[in-house]
Order: sequence, then C-alpha cells, then structure tokens
Amino acid sequence: MTTTKTEKKRTPGPAVSGGGRDARQVAAAILEVLGGARTPQEAADALGISCSYYFVLEIRALEGLVAACEPKPKGRQRTPDDRIAELERDLHRTKRECARHQALLRATRRTVGLTEAPDKKDPGKGRKSRTTRALKAAARLVSGSSSQNGGAKASPAGETP
Repeated sequence: MTTTKTEKKRTPGPAVSGGGRDARQVAAAILEVLGGARTPQEAADALGISCSYYFVLEIRALEGLVAACEPKPKGRQRTPDDRIAELERDLHRTKRECARHQALLRATRRTVGLTEAPDKKDPGKGRKSRTTRALKAAARLVSGSSSQNGGAKASPAGETP
C-alpha cells in the first residue's frame, strides 16, 4: 500500500436558510451553470423558463451576491421605528417647553400689568386677566370711588354686574 496525500473529506456545502423551494431550485441551477456543470440552456429547460429569463435571474442573483458581500457598518443600526420614537420624544419635550414659555409669558404679563393677548382663534373675544381686574378694583378702592357705572355698586369680586 502506497501512501498518498491524505484526502480531505468533502463537505456538502454550507447550510443555507431562507427562501422557498422554487428559489432554492433557481439558485442551485445558477450555481451549476456558474460551476460549469450545466449550460444556461439546460438550466433554463430544467427550470421551465426561457433562456433569456434565466440570464435575468442570473444577473439578479449575482447582484444579490455582491450586495451581500458589502461590509456592514459596525455598531447598532437605527431603524425607522427608532427614528419615530426619537421624533416623538422631541415633540413631547418641545410641547413641554412651549407650555413653560407660555406660563412664563403669562406670569410676566401679570407682573407688568398688561392684559392678556386676545385668543388667536377668536380675535373678537379677548379673555380678561383676573390680575388686571384685581388691579382695577384696587385702583378704585385707592381713589375712593365705589363704582364706575354711574352710581351702581361693584360686585364683591370686583366685577361689574
């Protein structure tokens, strides 16, 4: 018995997951053509398609192969759901900030004694500030007049009837 190089065991190939039965048959036929085991016409006949459509499938398969060989970026990749969640957080933060600014504006207006700006939705109806009414009532009390409506008495809340 002569000693030759040890023969390596041939493995059946990598286990490929995914794809349906038809997709696996097309992939096998394309690999057989690229490996030289079949001609494109034989593969097309085996798949029951035209030779020109076989070449379309072969090009798509090679494009997929090249795309799959592209290096993937390192780290966690952002998904559209991540972007939506981030935008919702930003919206919530911006709404809180807007409400805070509106409260600061109202407090500043009260401190200075300005009336509130009329409502943007209905410019004809402006809401009076309680502070402004209170300041008017205080001014009437200081001036000594008990009424401004021709002798009618002011209500206890400082409002006119």
